[in-house]
Amino acid sequence: MSDTSRPIIYDSSYHRHPEFTEIKELFRYRFLVAQLARRDILTRYKRSVFGVAWTMINPLGMMLVMTIAFSQLFSSIEGYPVYIFSGLIVWSFFSQTTTAAMVNLVWGGSLLKRIYIPRTSFAISAVITGVINLIISLVPLVIIALITQYQLSLTFLLFPLPVLLIMAFSLGIGLLLSTMAIYFPDVAEMYQIIIMAWMYLTPIFYPESILPEPVYWLVTHLNPMYHILKLFRAIIYEGRLPYWSEIWPATLVSIVTLIIGWVIFSRKSDEFGYRI
Repeated sequence: MSDTSRPIIYDSSYHRHPEFTEIKELFRYRFLVAQLARRDILTRYKRSVFGVAWTMINPLGMMLVMTIAFSQLFSSIEGYPVYIFSGLIVWSFFSQTTTAAMVNLVWGGSLLKRIYIPRTSFAISAVITGVINLIISLVPLVIIALITQYQLSLTFLLFPLPVLLIMAFSLGIGLLLSTMAIYFPDVAEMYQIIIMAWMYLTPIFYPESILPEPVYWLVTHLNPMYHILKLFRAIIYEGRLPYWSEIWPATLVSIVTLIIGWVIFSRKSDEFGYRI
């Protein structure tokens, strides 16, 4: 029998550094990752009357509600609808991507039992889908700016920088959540409560300056989403180049979270097929 006809056998004992092996295998199965992302997008909009428009309608609806509810309270914020919307699209990306990464792995459990597939494929396909939705959401952001006569700067073109960071952070959190959900299924339900509380502790529809001192310190020092959101708003909403003091915290927390999530997930992934 020729070498090409021999079956490929995956043996985890040969891989002393699973985090690097996962990267190699992910590149090898990159076309499968693309197909998973394509499936997620088609599944989401297949039977929807408005199709892709829902990606824009959802944050638009939340923006309108928050603007009506809080515009008088925060009237000092210039271009308040743009301020809210720029925060909502970042938060929606994070919330939807991390949840989808966790759910996709659990739902894909039957596939893991039948064939070998890089386990991180489910989380990465969720991130790819989220990026596409985020880019689509930039369209209504520009429209809102035009309607409210809020002038956007050319720094808008630098939006890939914070997008890359929110991708890395969301992937890291998604991998950590996926690992925990395999061992403790209740994590998926608990996360919905956590994500709601986390949203209100992130200055999406209010400025951080209104927070009392203890809460202000908590939000600006211990909330990683605050740093990523602040960097995104500097480029999109404030129309300026971000300061180094804004870049390094967001970059550090994103990279560290991704590394931790990737290492833990990779080292536990061989057990997933037995626990799902």
